[in-house]
Amino acid sequence: MEARPRVAGIVLAAGKSTRMGRPKQLLPFRGRTVLECVVDNALASRLHRVVVVLGHEAEAVMPLLGHRCVTTVVNPLYGEGQSSSLKAGLGAMTEETDAALFLLGDQPLVTADTINLLIAAFADFPSPIVIPTFEGHRGNPVLFSRETFPRIEALSGDRGARGLFREYGDDIRSIDVRTPAILFDLDTEEDYLRLLREFPAV
Repeated sequence: MEARPRVAGIVLAAGKSTRMGRPKQLLPFRGRTVLECVVDNALASRLHRVVVVLGHEAEAVMPLLGHRCVTTVVNPLYGEGQSSSLKAGLGAMTEETDAALFLLGDQPLVTADTINLLIAAFADFPSPIVIPTFEGHRGNPVLFSRETFPRIEALSGDRGARGLFREYGDDIRSIDVRTPAILFDLDTEEDYLRLLREFPAV
């Protein structure tokens, strides 16, 4: 029997939260912070390791992760855009990594079950890119196989890895999920208030 592919999780949490006006990684949610929820969901999944990319307010965020089994990378170039954080995360990958799942640090509702669904889809058929969809809409997190890493390394500015979607076209595999959580992230104060209102502690 073939070994299960090694998929690493890369949590992108380096941004300045400009539209929010305060560090969204540190916002309280369900007795923890938003970022802690994201990281804990990743750790509860079948990801073989978890890397957290920090940048803005890294000194304030780092203590939250101290007792968790994660690799922390500080991106000093976070001001240059998301591509710098993608590359910082890939820099922590090992040769044994078959794919990387990029998780947004402001999506606390993405569960281990959703992560595992994407890992299983890649294990079943190792497409270069695996994307979750809900009612026809693409969301996050997105899985990128090792073959795409050089393309990601070549990105610049605030162009995220989604810029590769057109390049890979029909080779991308879309996986339907049953939750709109893959579409919900925190960009504004209104988003945060909606999160607290519609998804209270359980």
